[in-house]
Amino acid sequence: MISALSVIYLYRHYNGNLTVIDINDQMVGPRPDKVDVQGPQDPLNVLIMGSDSRDGKGNDIDGLTGGGQRSDTTILLHLSADRTRAYGISIPRDLMVDRPACKTSSGTQIPAATYQMWNAAFQLAGPACTVSQFESLTGIRLDHFVVVDFEGFQGMVDAVGGVQVCIPETIDDRAHGIYLEAGTRKLEGRQALNYVRERYAVSGGSDVGRMKRQQAFIASMAHQVLSSDTLAHPTRLLGFLDSATKSLTLDDGLGNLAKIAQLGYEFRGISLDDIQFITSPIKTDPQDPNRLVWKRSAKVMWRRIREDEPLTKRLQVDVISAASVPGQSDPSESPSESASESPSESPSASSSGGAKGGNGGNAPTASNEALAAAGLCTS
Repeated sequence: MISALSVIYLYRHYNGNLTVIDINDQMVGPRPDKVDVQGPQDPLNVLIMGSDSRDGKGNDIDGLTGGGQRSDTTILLHLSADRTRAYGISIPRDLMVDRPACKTSSGTQIPAATYQMWNAAFQLAGPACTVSQFESLTGIRLDHFVVVDFEGFQGMVDAVGGVQVCIPETIDDRAHGIYLEAGTRKLEGRQALNYVRERYAVSGGSDVGRMKRQQAFIASMAHQVLSSDTLAHPTRLLGFLDSATKSLTLDDGLGNLAKIAQLGYEFRGISLDDIQFITSPIKTDPQDPNRLVWKRSAKVMWRRIREDEPLTKRLQVDVISAASVPGQSDPSESPSESASESPSESPSASSSGGAKGGNGGNAPTASNEALAAAGLCTS
């Protein structure tokens, strides 16, 4: 009886942590239809947005309070209908696009506009506007969305015991409060957040390198969670759930613990090699060297995702898989020290795995040039 009551309490507690919103009334115009595909289930498309709001406990990371919120990170998570592959596709915040009309949560109408930065939609009308923008530009019907803030990101990283990274050269950006020494070690809390947010000292102000570093970090985290005992360790599992549920804003279709658990369960048959992170095809904006636009091949990518087809090798440029994170031979066997302890002396010492895939190097991988530009260790 006590055990049953404990389960009920924990379920209600974690459900109570969630922030659930219904964006249906905010959607302007028709949404794309789901495409019928072959498979035992439907494919799943989830848009993940990272909020850079400084409001709320744990989010005031640099004294920049107020000012609303923007989306620093946008990633489409696509699970195939047969649950044999998963893609995490990053969309740059500096991408210039035509934004559709939107509506705020209070009902204020925002007219459509051309040549807008991708992350402006989130600032104007929150996740609903970003969802509408994504669907109108790609033709892909989203099943769910998730918004994660700074505090939640730090909490989830800490709950799994930190995430291992390989830093080839010291990142010295003290002007923005960021200093990370070179080496291979686990990062926790604020240091982990600084690592995935840094864009000036490493990437020269470019969002492209930062996205690749974020992909490597998430891949390392996925490897650690899926190939170790993280999910079987009660303390870590409860800590992860508590941190995750506190930090998430979700649509009402994904808004309870059972549905979140089911989404995680969908990964059980996908090999780490087939959990791949990639950036949507982009190039420098001809009108502004500080902005980006999609290449023509982006249309091909979104069509293949919409129709649940595997991406071709031509589209799989600079892929990072959860099987092998750059500079790490096996993140699941990483050192146990935390960020507060000394890193290994040589960043390349554990880079024998390089960017090679766990299937013998046959999987598409990121080039050393792309990894170096992102501040990642190379083979």
